[in-house]
Amino acid sequence: MNIQEIVNRSIEENKFIYGVFTTPKNKPDNPYKKITARPINVKNKNIIQFEKFTDKQAFHENYSYEEANEEIINLIIDGYKNINLFTSEADYQIIVSKKGSVKVTEKQPSKKQSTEEHNKKKQYIINENETCDFLELLGVMNKQGMVYSKKYDKFKQINKFLEIVDDSLKGRELKDDFMIIDFGCGKAYLTFALYYYFYHLRKVKVKIIGLDLKEEVINYCNEISDKLNYDNLKFIYGDIQSFDYADNIDMIVTLHACDTATDASLVKAIKWNADIILSVPCCQHEFYDKIKNIELEPMLKHGLIKERVSALVTDSLRGLFLETKGYKVQLMEFIAMEHTPKNILIRAVKTGRENKNAEIEYNNFKKFWHLEDLFIENYYYKQ
Repeated sequence: MNIQEIVNRSIEENKFIYGVFTTPKNKPDNPYKKITARPINVKNKNIIQFEKFTDKQAFHENYSYEEANEEIINLIIDGYKNINLFTSEADYQIIVSKKGSVKVTEKQPSKKQSTEEHNKKKQYIINENETCDFLELLGVMNKQGMVYSKKYDKFKQINKFLEIVDDSLKGRELKDDFMIIDFGCGKAYLTFALYYYFYHLRKVKVKIIGLDLKEEVINYCNEISDKLNYDNLKFIYGDIQSFDYADNIDMIVTLHACDTATDASLVKAIKWNADIILSVPCCQHEFYDKIKNIELEPMLKHGLIKERVSALVTDSLRGLFLETKGYKVQLMEFIAMEHTPKNILIRAVKTGRENKNAEIEYNNFKKFWHLEDLFIENYYYKQ
C-alpha cells in the first residue's frame, strides 16, 4: 500500500490511533514545530483532534474523519519530514527526503485503540464496539463492531429510530408474530434494524414486510435478508395505494414517502387499526397551492417561506386527522436539523378512545387555512 492508501484505510475503517508530525519542511513559513492527531468523542460525535505546538503554545483544531484524512495526507506531502502513524493494524514510520521521496517502514502495532471521551458516552440500543450482523452486512460497521466514519450519522439515525420505537412500546405486552409493514422501505436500514430489535433484543418473533416501488432495491433487500437468515422479513415490489393485507397489523412505518403517499400510508394504517404509526413525511407539495390566509400574506407571498409553512401545515393537519380517529399523536424531531430539514416524525399510538375536541380543532384548522378537497379525506372515505 502507498501512503495515501494507508491513511485512507486507517481513517475510513476507524483503525487510526495516533499520529505525530515533526521536522517541518519550511521552517520560516511553518509556526508549528510539531503536530499530533488523535481520535476523540465530543457530544457523541467521533472526530480527530489535531494539537499544534509552537515554541510556547499549543493550539487545538477538530476535524471530521473525512477532513482529517485530507489534512494528514497534506501534512505528509507538504508539511513534515518525519511522521509516525499508529493504527490498530500496524505502526508506520514515514520519512520524506529533501527531494520529496517518501520511505515507509511498517512495524507491528504498538498501541491499543481507544477513542478518548470528552463527554459521557451515550448508551445506544445497538452499541458501538459490539458486533451486529445487519450493520456489518450493510457496511455500517466492521466485524469488530467499529462504526465506519462515513456511516456514523446513519448509525445514530438507526439508534434514534429504535429509541422512538422502544419508547412507543412501553407498557405493552409484546406477542410473537408482531406484524409490521414498512411503506417505502428504500434500502431498508431501518427495516433491518426493526427486525434485529424485535427478534434479537426483545426476543419477539416479529413479522415484517417492506414495500417499495424500486424493483432492484427489493431484490437487493431480499438478498440481504436471506444472507442474514431473517426468515420473517420479506420485501415486496408494490405501490402503497394498491397494497392490501388481510391479517392484523400492529405497526405501520412510513419514512420519506413522497407527498400524498404519506397520506395514503396513514389512511391504510387507520383502516387496518394499527396500534402504532411512525411516519416521517417528505415533499409535502399538496398544500402549497391550497393554503390561503389574508393576514399571513406577507409570509406566503415568498415562495421559500410558503413552501416551509406548507410542510408544517400539512404535517400539523395529518396529526389532527389521526387524533380524530382515536390516536394520541406527537410530532417530534427524528434527526438533527443540520442533517436534513425533513426531520419531523409523526408518532401516533391508538388509544381506543373517541376525541371529540380533535374534530373541532381539525375543522377550525382547515377553515383558518382555507383548505378544501384534501387527499387524505378523499382517500379515507374511498377505502
